[in-house]
Amino acid sequence: MSIESILATLEWTAENSLESARQWKEKSGQRIVGSFPMHFPGEMAHAAGCTPVILQENHEPITVGHGMIYPFYCGFTRSVVDQACKGGYEFLDAIMFGDHCVQLLGAADVVRAKLPNTRVHFYQLISSMSDPWSLGRARETFLNLKEGLEEMIGHKIDDEAMRASIRLFNKNRQLLRQLYQMRRDGDARITAKQMQILVKSSMIMDRAEHTKLLEELLAEFDKSKATAQRGVRVYLSGHFCQSPKTGVLDMIEECGGIVVDDDLYHGQRFISTDVDETGDPLDALAKWYLERNLKVPCPTRVDQNADWENYLLGAMDRSQADGMIVLMAKFCEPHMYYYPEIKEAFDKHGRPHLLIETEHEQNSFEGLRTRVETFLEVVKRQTAARRIAA
Repeated sequence: MSIESILATLEWTAENSLESARQWKEKSGQRIVGSFPMHFPGEMAHAAGCTPVILQENHEPITVGHGMIYPFYCGFTRSVVDQACKGGYEFLDAIMFGDHCVQLLGAADVVRAKLPNTRVHFYQLISSMSDPWSLGRARETFLNLKEGLEEMIGHKIDDEAMRASIRLFNKNRQLLRQLYQMRRDGDARITAKQMQILVKSSMIMDRAEHTKLLEELLAEFDKSKATAQRGVRVYLSGHFCQSPKTGVLDMIEECGGIVVDDDLYHGQRFISTDVDETGDPLDALAKWYLERNLKVPCPTRVDQNADWENYLLGAMDRSQADGMIVLMAKFCEPHMYYYPEIKEAFDKHGRPHLLIETEHEQNSFEGLRTRVETFLEVVKRQTAARRIAA
């Protein structure tokens, strides 16, 4: 398959997540386990013979859901509730969710009420990551998840099956990270929209099928020669549960930005950390849960060994980004609480950044376009001045 055809296949999956999952269920006969972002280990559901699918915000206007959840909840939670109210999740065999914000808990309560015949499992992952008991508590939670899945499928999940799933998921993450590195180095011309499609589709597809397509894609990129890109090198940060609208990503690049890296959930945050493939699988998953917060710190977790603002400053240097654009989903409380520390750190170090607030109902980008064009022009001039001074 060509690069274009592979990307087209993955884009359809990313934009039609529920229909894609329905079709896979009919084709494979596997149970479909939906999960809320951001910390559910899909490897466990895969080892149980199920297909894990991370629930996505869709593009439809929120209608029925308005009567079930507060209007000041974020677009992701309101969209999830709306989809549940409209019967979009009826085909799911189970849904797993955690508690990384109050809004997600509210959405999960509505989903549970609307799906009385669907297993809806709650997992209380410890949010304090650097305490002596954090590892043990994380393992205990994953054990409870494992037992819930075993009850659903009617038999034990073998440790070797879990290790096999871990190996497959690791390989998938590694291939995606390889594509990220090729983009940073200029060895592959991959737009921000395309990179998001690659990661988002991995959250929905069967991992073996997705991995096979990634291998084909990498082989095709190796045959092609990337053309040099000119523009302002941009780092994208934020957007945890839902993917940024592709129109925003396209607009940034149309204005002269070149997105070279990110810490988006539908990006580096999701693929940053592999799971140990040896030893006890539950121990490995518990360590993965703690270690990924050191790789890409999350404001929904508390960790004395990781500061998000310092991570971002370092990530800017590693990716040789000229400026950072922060994408904040409207009403995202964890991001809103943490952003002042990021702003203070970037202002202190003289690193340019722009905050863009996004929302589910956002249709026009023209107002944002002016702000982005102005920001990129300022960054371009600052970068040129620094180079002359050096």
